[in-house]
Amino acid sequence: MRSCLSVLIVGVACVSSAAAQEFPTRRAGLWEVTINQDGGKMPPQVMQQCTDAETDKLMNAFGGDLSADLCAKQEVRKVGATLVINAVCQIGPMKSASQSVVSGDFNSNYTVKVTSKIEGIPAGAQGMAGGTTTIQAKWIGACKPGQRPGDMMMPGGHTMNVRDLRKMMEGGLPPGAPPQR
Repeated sequence: MRSCLSVLIVGVACVSSAAAQEFPTRRAGLWEVTINQDGGKMPPQVMQQCTDAETDKLMNAFGGDLSADLCAKQEVRKVGATLVINAVCQIGPMKSASQSVVSGDFNSNYTVKVTSKIEGIPAGAQGMAGGTTTIQAKWIGACKPGQRPGDMMMPGGHTMNVRDLRKMMEGGLPPGAPPQR
């Protein structure tokens, strides 16, 4: 759960505040999101997201808020039908330089390819000094019964809602408290 949440937060932070404003809203419904890092060095992380226009904008704004606080450089360019996002971010002693290329159709499928280099990695974690992460998302239909917009179903069956994630990141929930439903 923690590794998937970490990957999700890093993926969300790759979207700058400027890019969040330019991201199209995804089609409402259930999306399957697969995160692959460095061509198979780690097993793919697969999750599902139930979304609607409001929660999709909330997720993009959340990513924009994270990157605005952490990133000294944020540049967004449209290149044809793609968005190219370059960012330089500082997270404690670690400095990350990344380029994200976003392509596809936000009604059926899209891909985000993030290439990064991270400096200042603590000893023992040098294997995480950067590389390539590919996020592939495809629309699979209506949300399942009992799901609410913003729900993210993580590997292992844990579900959290983007609203709860935002509260946790802002310190709204005590450590170890389960997300509120």
